Amino acid sequence: MHHSPCWYFAPPPSPMNRPTTRHRPALKNKPKQPSRKSHSPNGVVTKHKDFSDMKKSLYSSAKNFCSCLGNAHFLKWRAGDICGVVVHHPVPCVFAASLLFFMAVEYTLRMVPPTVPPFDLGFIVTKNLHRLLESRPTLNTILAGLNTVFVGMQTTYILWTWLMEGRPRATISALFMFTCRGILGYVTQLPLPEGFLGSGADFPVGNVSFFLFYSGHVAASIIASLDMKRMKRWELSYTFDILNVLQVIRLLSTRGHYTIDLAVGIGAGILFDSLAGKYEDSKKREASLVTSATTHGSFYNSQKERNGELLG
Repeated sequence: MHHSPCWYFAPPPSPMNRPTTRHRPALKNKPKQPSRKSHSPNGVVTKHKDFSDMKKSLYSSAKNFCSCLGNAHFLKWRAGDICGVVVHHPVPCVFAASLLFFMAVEYTLRMVPPTVPPFDLGFIVTKNLHRLLESRPTLNTILAGLNTVFVGMQTTYILWTWLMEGRPRATISALFMFTCRGILGYVTQLPLPEGFLGSGADFPVGNVSFFLFYSGHVAASIIASLDMKRMKRWELSYTFDILNVLQVIRLLSTRGHYTIDLAVGIGAGILFDSLAGKYEDSKKREASLVTSATTHGSFYNSQKERNGELLG
């Protein structure tokens, strides 16, 4: 008897016998995933940045750095540009060469020990003049008196520009300069140079104490000379410049100042003259703004009054 493979053709299950699948109802409040936070012992919550975010930030930073390096100005230089710097800008090139030279001098120079007087090249250059003035005190007194007269000329001119001409820039510059000189001179009190040749006719008169750093004689002369040049008083300014050079030579010869005091005095005169000019310009701008605001306000008030009269 042939039996059919009934297991190949099993009848479909009836609806009553079908397995039913249960669907879970959707939860209204799903449980949140635990956040990657850690609590420090003091209760402050700190977030740990994901490693991938850190990686992306590092990559972007490196990319920005490389793009900035690729746009660097020196990468665009050519051989002609480098030669052009030497041809068209020789002064900065000389300064660059002097920088390398003085770096070599500074790092190989033997320091002056504290028991030895300071080394001053200006004293070496004026050594013969120092001996001459030391052997002739009368000549030293005459030169000191002439130098005091020159200081009086500087002071008179600086005050004249303010009191008589109404131009306070030179006076403001001198006030700035002497204030800064007093501060620096007190902060660092240098020893009196060895071999100093004082005189009762020198300024300050009477061999009183004075600050060495920096030279007020030289700085005030520079301030007066710059003002003369602004006013195109060329002959007077050149006269002051020549007298200032003679003053520098005398101060070195009498050991009244170190060379650095005189050099910084020249720079101080130029610097404080520039600062006084900026101060003067700022005050002029403030005055113009106040004037314009006052004019505008008075015009507005007058217009308002006119409109009120018309309405009335």
